[in-house]
This record gives sequence, structure tokens and C-alpha cells, in this order.
Amino acid sequence: MNDKIADMLVRIKNAGYAGKDTALVPYSKYKMAIAQVLLKNGYVQSVSEKRKGKKASGRMIEVGIAYAGKNTPKVKGVERVSKLSRRVYMGHRDIKPVRNGFGMLVLSTPKGILTGDEAKKEHVGGEVLFKIW
Repeated sequence: MNDKIADMLVRIKNAGYAGKDTALVPYSKYKMAIAQVLLKNGYVQSVSEKRKGKKASGRMIEVGIAYAGKNTPKVKGVERVSKLSRRVYMGHRDIKPVRNGFGMLVLSTPKGILTGDEAKKEHVGGEVLFKIW
């Protein structure tokens, strides 16, 4: 597995479509920051750190899946923009709404992991990580 962020996003999306309550993702500070942004914007229900065993390698992020209706997950789709083979950067003037405002753009900026709207308000650009809707 090379692209760890894409793996995390697909695990969350697939868990929602499978009707699961939670998804487990291998821990990293970067992925935890992304999960916190998704939590703040209502795409996931909860985020917590779990340990499997006593080793540091057993750390996992448990992401609670959010549902809009009875069986409709809030995360309907994700698109990884910046990949390992091609990095995509955007200035704050270039940030546009995703899916006519029904989606969200997530960027890695000098001020941390921010959504497109937050980056526009802060007047910072950065690497476009993914789009989610």
C-alpha cells in the first residue's frame, strides 16, 4: 500500500456502504488530522485512537461512520486529487466549490489540514489532498 490517505478514504466510504458502524485505519498524525477535519464537517460521527496490543505499531484510528438517513452514508464519494505520482497545488484564489457546494475540498496548508472554505478565509493555499461529497 503506497497511498495511505487514499486507503483511509476508501475504508471510510466502503464501511458506510457496507452498513458498518466503524472503520479502523492505521494510525498516523497526518491521518488523525484529516479525520478531525472530517469530524468537524460532519462526514464522520466520531474519531478515537485505539490500541491493539502493547506495541506502537498496533495503534489504530477508529472512525465512526455517519449516516444521513436509515442506510445512506454521508460519504457518498471521494476523489483523491494529489497523488504520489502527481502533486496538485492550489492558491487561495483558485479554490472553487465542490459539487456546487455539496462537497468539500481538503488541503494541506502551512496552517495545517484545512477545508477549501477555511483556506480561502485564511488566504492560504497548499496541496489539494482530496474532494469528498
